[in-house]
Amino acid sequence: MATVSNLIRSLFLSVLLSFVTPVLFVGGILGTLLTVSYIPGIAILGEIGQELMLSFLSTFGEGYPVQGMLTIGVTCAMVGGLFDVFNFYLYQDIHSQ
Repeated sequence: MATVSNLIRSLFLSVLLSFVTPVLFVGGILGTLLTVSYIPGIAILGEIGQELMLSFLSTFGEGYPVQGMLTIGVTCAMVGGLFDVFNFYLYQDIHSQ
């Protein structure tokens, strides 16, 4: 029973971290581009970068950038969860030999 508890705890943490990491990364890029758009002289770079990033996220979100960011986060969370389950399976297989 302790093995199942360890699997659930590890799976939850892996999925949570795999979701939060790309969301914070994309949010950080958008925040940086927003900050750059207020600096005179290079404001146009920030505005162009912001527009490109929002159109990229809109592609994944059916026209909505926030939905695109969540889609990327959920996809990364599922991949992280699958890697964790594979690791758990491999760990059990090694210890059973």
